[in-house]
Amino acid sequence: MKILVTGAKGQLGSELNYLASSYRYNFEFIDREELDLADEERIIPFLENSNPDFIINCAAYTAVDKAEDEPELAKAINITATQKITNYCHNHKKRLIHISTDYVFDGNFEEPINEVAKPNPQSVYGYTKWKGEQVIIDSLNDAYIIRTAWVYSSFGNNFVKTMLRLGSEKKEIKVIVDQIGSPTYARDLAAAILEIIGQIEQENDQPGIYHYSNEGSCSWAEFANEVMRIGKLNCNVKPITTSEYPTKAERPKYSVLDKSKIKSNLPTVSLNDWRLSLKECMKV
Repeated sequence: MKILVTGAKGQLGSELNYLASSYRYNFEFIDREELDLADEERIIPFLENSNPDFIINCAAYTAVDKAEDEPELAKAINITATQKITNYCHNHKKRLIHISTDYVFDGNFEEPINEVAKPNPQSVYGYTKWKGEQVIIDSLNDAYIIRTAWVYSSFGNNFVKTMLRLGSEKKEIKVIVDQIGSPTYARDLAAAILEIIGQIEQENDQPGIYHYSNEGSCSWAEFANEVMRIGKLNCNVKPITTSEYPTKAERPKYSVLDKSKIKSNLPTVSLNDWRLSLKECMKV
């Protein structure tokens, strides 16, 4: 079976590549160099030539603040390219696993968000990812859409690496305390996706929207403190509010994802505590 992974150089794509040798599948990893998803005319011919059985669509326009200034490019990658990939899967009876985000929600929740909660994106990034979900739902009844949040990895640039760098350079840093979420180690998510494919092969096929993150929740400041503790860095994390650190795009204040559905439908998918996964990522 052939699996095509888009966004191969991103955090999740890189973790899938890291795990690939442990699986018997034939993987093809592509990034912008092989297929620029902003070039919509190339997408279908490329996919027809590749002829995968599964597409894991990790690629997205994810520069949250920059998207406010580049809405057309965000739409091209997050909506139009998703539509093309969806059309290919529909017309050729191929399977799609698509990665989405907590940014489809407005963050005005007080308890973990389940899959039937109403999306209400507050940013260009969130809106384009939500519309990407819609084009899949409208055309495919066998796709998996996995919403995740606060992704970090041993690859690429992310919050954990930034905190490690700043923690080694400074005695004190300011980190937001009034945004609450669940960190997600991209390697855990990659393993979950491959487990889902294995379950489909074993005829436990339950497509739809799923929420996935590590277990537990924290603020960004708590997350930063845990990085400092595990990394044994002598750096004080000073909590600040969102209003003290304005950004161009609005961030969800609360984006803890409810994983009840994936636990029920796909119980072999592992959900690790965020602190344990952070320690594993930092290899301490």
